[in-house]
Amino acid sequence: MSGLFESQAPRPLADRLRPQKLADIVGQDHLIGPNGPITRMLAAGQVSSMILWGPPGCGKTTLAKLLADGVDLHFELLSAVFSGVADLRKVFEAARERRRMGQGTLLFIDEIHRFNRAQQDGFLPYVEDGTIVLVGATTENPSFELNAALLSRAQVFVLNRLDAAAEELLLARAEDLMGYRLPLDAAARAALLDMADGDGRYLLNLAEELFRLPPEIELDPAGLSKAVQRRAPLYDKAQEGHYNLISALHKSLRGSDTDAALYWFARMLDGGEDPLYIARRLVRFAVEDVGLADPQALPQALAGWDTYKRLGSPEGELALAQVVIYLGTAPKSNAAYKAYNAVRRAAKANGSLMPPKHILNAPTKLMSQLGYGAGYDYDHDAEDGFSGQNYFPDGMRRERFYRPVERGFERDLLKRQEYWEKLRAKRQQARAVAEKRQEEDLD
Repeated sequence: MSGLFESQAPRPLADRLRPQKLADIVGQDHLIGPNGPITRMLAAGQVSSMILWGPPGCGKTTLAKLLADGVDLHFELLSAVFSGVADLRKVFEAARERRRMGQGTLLFIDEIHRFNRAQQDGFLPYVEDGTIVLVGATTENPSFELNAALLSRAQVFVLNRLDAAAEELLLARAEDLMGYRLPLDAAARAALLDMADGDGRYLLNLAEELFRLPPEIELDPAGLSKAVQRRAPLYDKAQEGHYNLISALHKSLRGSDTDAALYWFARMLDGGEDPLYIARRLVRFAVEDVGLADPQALPQALAGWDTYKRLGSPEGELALAQVVIYLGTAPKSNAAYKAYNAVRRAAKANGSLMPPKHILNAPTKLMSQLGYGAGYDYDHDAEDGFSGQNYFPDGMRRERFYRPVERGFERDLLKRQEYWEKLRAKRQQARAVAEKRQEEDLD
């Protein structure tokens, strides 16, 4: 009786339109097209373990089910959110018994990244001996979330978010099934596709709400917004989306594409990112990628950070937007960043060399007797306020760590640096001549 009632229960539109063959899956031609790797697997009649990595609503579960059907494997579905070790043991035991009877098992684990490392290791022997073909689905980067041992035994296939053409195809199928068009004008239809944000399941759920409206009406974008609820953007500020978008913001700024940087900045805020995190990263960018090409970049970034802390959201976010614009349009130089890294390597490589004695203070009689401070030339007493003495450790050759670029304010710093280098060479030459004369007088 329960099966009869289940068959009479209403089914969501997304379930009724679930593809019955691979060709019905939209937006994944790189995997299931004529030359796709999964197509080749099915043509060979053998499916290997795999990880399906993609955003929600792109067809991961459907693809796994059709793979099992395509090679006559028993399909077993578990969700890592609701399953534990006991559930896995039951599945493995049943799969072994099934194998003795001559049938294989495709075990589909939804949200496989939710299993901890020990649970993931539990799959390994059953994958290796062929008890199961494992197909794991994840919305998170497998490189970060899955064990290396598990990844070495499974191919990773990346599924795309659905583009507008794929979403439009899904809507057309829904309209064919329902027998009439959605009550939307052209602009509202485009807005509906934007709302779905590449998620086919969500798109069909929205469409199902709209099919409940009288078919004779026609909604514009404003009417659509009132009829259905827009969901929050896909952005997990603790996972890969967080790192992807901050990377996009940073590299857009580095590339002086201010408009792209503003877009990624807005995407992060819209996704719920902490504005103070963005503020810290903008300060980092100011010192790493603008540096002294524009000495005002760091004060601007710090001022934006301070302003946000004083005003909060949403008023303070405008200050951060101003910082994004300033940094995007500023001349770029990583000369200070490179100098810092180079000098750290040099300090580590040269060990604990003492400073030359002539630049050391001699607060005690013993230190004076040892030569501390002897021969030091007070720069302000020298011509041009520059003595040209050596300040590197004895036994270490002079190195040039800071190499300013010919952009922005660093052009002036380059001229200053060249000026001091010429004076240094002149002073060293004069010192060498004086020392030679002194030696000749002693002879």
